[in-house]
Amino acid sequence: MSETFPTKPEVPRPTMIDVARRAGVGLGTVSRVVNGGHGVRDETAQRVRAAIDELGFQRNEVARALRPGKKSTSLALVLGDLTNPFYATIAKSSLEIAGQSGFAVVLGSVDEDPEGEKRAIQELVSRQVAGLMIVPDQGDHAFLEGAGVPVVFVDRPATGIDADIVMVDNEGGGRLATEHLLAQGHERIAIILAPSYYTIGRRLRGYRRAHRAAGLEVDESLVIQLPEGNAEAAEKATHEVMLRPDPPTAIFASTNFLTEGVLRALGELGREPAVVGFDDFRLADMLPTPVTVVASDIAELGRSAARLLLDRASGADTRPPQRIVLPCGLIERGSGERPPDSAAKRKAR
Repeated sequence: MSETFPTKPEVPRPTMIDVARRAGVGLGTVSRVVNGGHGVRDETAQRVRAAIDELGFQRNEVARALRPGKKSTSLALVLGDLTNPFYATIAKSSLEIAGQSGFAVVLGSVDEDPEGEKRAIQELVSRQVAGLMIVPDQGDHAFLEGAGVPVVFVDRPATGIDADIVMVDNEGGGRLATEHLLAQGHERIAIILAPSYYTIGRRLRGYRRAHRAAGLEVDESLVIQLPEGNAEAAEKATHEVMLRPDPPTAIFASTNFLTEGVLRALGELGREPAVVGFDDFRLADMLPTPVTVVASDIAELGRSAARLLLDRASGADTRPPQRIVLPCGLIERGSGERPPDSAAKRKAR
């Protein structure tokens, strides 16, 4: 027999971000006051301490164990869902580079939650990490100004702060995929879009630019924005667009998860339009018709970010914020090379 007992609702613990807002100072100023650092005027420090008392803020015990002035040998990486191979690859490659320099990496996974991301960053700053690598959400990152540690954004730029960014050429990749389908003779190309994060918007821009360069108008009914960026949503949307009276002869899926949903729907429908996906995925080359994809070196994305952050943390790189863009390439495997009449022929059989 089991019993349940009523519990009080959990009250969110105040963070250093809350203290900074209450005191009207930057996050780095609060960090220095909390961790016993120098360089803060007495009047400002008193205002921060008053905000701490009013909010009941308590410093993290891990940070309490760090001696003031002790040099950190840890970097922090804040990203999305680690079950996504994209994020897992970034984590693995950045760990590799950090380890070669004697640094550990503390991971934080927040999965597109702006408030969760702020809390994770506050916690990591309180641990006095040497630097932050962040795959940012869509929120405002102005709160990182004055955090006191170097920051490198990965995959997407952030708003509200001028900082280093390492990313892939999403617009170029979107144009490459569309140009390839146009070259096969396709003029009705559907694009399946995940919720509009920066990367997806740039892939859509490349799709539009390729049409303009070919002298073609984009059929807006073939620009399909999904409510969720998963395979199930892509599968449903593909069913709907392929059952229209005048379906597309080609589909460009804007993420690897969406490509999987597109392929599942096409198998159920018995249709064979040309398909190009963005980002490779496991077994893509083992399917009955291997999948053509736009691919980039995701591992290099993580390595480049880690190298840049280590150089910033050590003081070896003092240049203004850098924007590093890694190229994309097309891997032709068969699905993207089908002619426009392939879907009609399959339907007639």
